[in-house]
Amino acid sequence: MNSMILRASQTTIAYEDRGGGPVVVLLHAFPLDSGMWRSQIDQLATDYRVIAPDFPGFGGSAASAGLTIDSAADVVAELLDHLGINERIIVGGVSMGGYVALAFVRLYPQRLGALILADTKADPDDEAGRAGRDRLIQLAGEKGVKAVVEQLLPKLLGTTTVAQRPQVVTSVRAIAEKQSVEAIVAALKALRERPDAGPGLAHIAVPALVMVGAEDAITPQVKAKHLVEAIPNARLVTVPGAGHLSNLENESAFNAAVREFLFSLPADRGLAGTV
Repeated sequence: MNSMILRASQTTIAYEDRGGGPVVVLLHAFPLDSGMWRSQIDQLATDYRVIAPDFPGFGGSAASAGLTIDSAADVVAELLDHLGINERIIVGGVSMGGYVALAFVRLYPQRLGALILADTKADPDDEAGRAGRDRLIQLAGEKGVKAVVEQLLPKLLGTTTVAQRPQVVTSVRAIAEKQSVEAIVAALKALRERPDAGPGLAHIAVPALVMVGAEDAITPQVKAKHLVEAIPNARLVTVPGAGHLSNLENESAFNAAVREFLFSLPADRGLAGTV
């Protein structure tokens, strides 16, 4: 893992940067870090330059006061500046990473060439959702990260994964339990206060791939269908046997769909990979 200092925010951001070719930025889910992308990085780095940052406070990145979904998108833009990347990029995110990807679309549309949204949604938390975040914040403060992870795991993973893929359950738990209470609380607050991305969907002018686990209970298929209906040039892929972390739960189906989408992008925009 490489690391850098973001001059504007004075925050150390850890990230992976592998491969060469069109740039694909992968944004991780809560409460994980960029380690969740290992399979996708391995698969894509043969044809693409894959960059996977840890959001502030997660993984190897230092905490940042006042973390918001928008400020996380700013971190992505600063990282691109640091790396001297000026061309249009492909941005992909799962769950919280999808919220940040949508914020990046709104804040930096000129930098975007294509979009991948997995197991995420456009609408903000409703009253019940905000209350749920508050309960988890309290739990983190009282009983620590492990207690939060145990609360989240049954919701994050699909029934097929829990029943048939114990190694995925172990991996998700291990990545999540490495995170700090400070990061968990900051991210929960950012998620609770995230803006409504719905009004901007109709203005997304790039090809988009929307993916959802068939067993996703947090952002179910109806949310994915809403994204596809609202984004002008979007396609939907349902990942079988997967819940909210579809890239980890069914890596082969997820990777195949992403690769097919990336290869379909117009070569004249410098985004297509090598077939």
